[in-house]
Amino acid sequence: MATISAPGIGSGLDVKGIVTQLVALERAPLRQLQTQAASLQTRLSTFGSIQSQVSALGDAAARLARPDGWNAVSASSSNPAAVGVSAAAGAPVTSLTLTVQQLARSQSTTSVALASASTVGAGALTLQLGRWSGNAFTPGSAAPVSLTIDPLDTLASVASKINAAATGVSASVLRDAAGERLLLRSSASGEANGFRITANDADGTHGDASGLSRLAFDAANPAGQTLTQAGQDARATVNGVAITSASNRLNDALDGLTIELAQVTAEPVELRVSTDLAAARKNIEAFVAAYNTLNTSLTTATRFDAGSRTAGPLQGDATAIGLQNALRGMLRSVSASSPFARLSDIGIEMQTGGALQIRDDRLNAALSNFQGVRALFTLSSSDPGARGFGLKVDAFADGLIAADGMVSTKKAGIQQSISRNGREQDRVNERAQRVELRLLAQYNAMDAQVGRLNSLNAFVTQQITLWNRSTG
Repeated sequence: MATISAPGIGSGLDVKGIVTQLVALERAPLRQLQTQAASLQTRLSTFGSIQSQVSALGDAAARLARPDGWNAVSASSSNPAAVGVSAAAGAPVTSLTLTVQQLARSQSTTSVALASASTVGAGALTLQLGRWSGNAFTPGSAAPVSLTIDPLDTLASVASKINAAATGVSASVLRDAAGERLLLRSSASGEANGFRITANDADGTHGDASGLSRLAFDAANPAGQTLTQAGQDARATVNGVAITSASNRLNDALDGLTIELAQVTAEPVELRVSTDLAAARKNIEAFVAAYNTLNTSLTTATRFDAGSRTAGPLQGDATAIGLQNALRGMLRSVSASSPFARLSDIGIEMQTGGALQIRDDRLNAALSNFQGVRALFTLSSSDPGARGFGLKVDAFADGLIAADGMVSTKKAGIQQSISRNGREQDRVNERAQRVELRLLAQYNAMDAQVGRLNSLNAFVTQQITLWNRSTG
């Protein structure tokens, strides 16, 4: 775009200054549009925050609306050092006694001591899982695993081969003053998870105390490894009923309970499963906190501060004011549940300004009727107004933030206004640019004309002066 950076050559006028001021007048509407755009962006951001807070309130209400928001339980043991217990959500509330007669053990064996880093002899070791009954071994369903032992293998390398083969037996090497010993242990406890090891000794004798035979554990090879712990099942009684388990962790004995056996007990251990009131209270507190956060945002955004004479970004906005009034009205409403029909019945009271406050004494007393408090939030009804507050608020929040909901629609409308504002600013700038070009053309033409007139005036003046001299 052509511009003039110096006074007019012909006229001496400050053409650039004149044009700049005139163009500034054309751009004057931009200030109002830019102020309006900033206000619209603030409103859009505020409604975005409100949308997030409505979603958080809906999530908190949904936890109170669903059954799993109320089925948390806690479990306790009268002797946790001997018997530990935990309960999954939904486990039935109950109490029972448990006595431990025997803990589950894994079969363990040890070899004789060998000189450190000495070789063990060549051949093959075959490991088979199964059950021992005295000297009789009954193989399990898993296929036997055969390992080739090389002439240069030591106890450490044999242990590595056993562990790498995932045989169901773990191996380690114990070093002491006598030398090195191969320690073997069933990976799983229980009588059915014992193991047998047979040796195919390269020296041709498979049952003596030399070569690879020293690492065997088999009734046919008494010179091999020594049994240090037989595999055994856990044995206990629950309310007088005998149970057995290959593991000290009882997962399936009682619905929803996991029991850890740690010690044999002389006296029955009492296990209790009770409703977790603390978890329910935490969900109620989260619901109240989510509502209060949203209420504070709406109050701040819609109020006029007389002290600072400043208005909130949504002051006078019908959508925000209507949303706040609707929420407050909903939380003051009544459900068809019994014996609690209002939030205030369980100590959740609305204060001046719309905030909710929990009266601990009343909520604690109400939770003694756990099913009544649960119904206040979860009661289902064909009448939306009669539903529990968890269902009411969850549905209300979903409707607000749905694509065609009040908050989403409002945000979309503000975004459209921002787009229109941007187009208006573009039009003002384009008009100002056209005016600048026109003014520059006009003033440049005027300046050139004045320049020509000044030149003519100078010529005429010069001629008159010369004429006067010639006639004087």
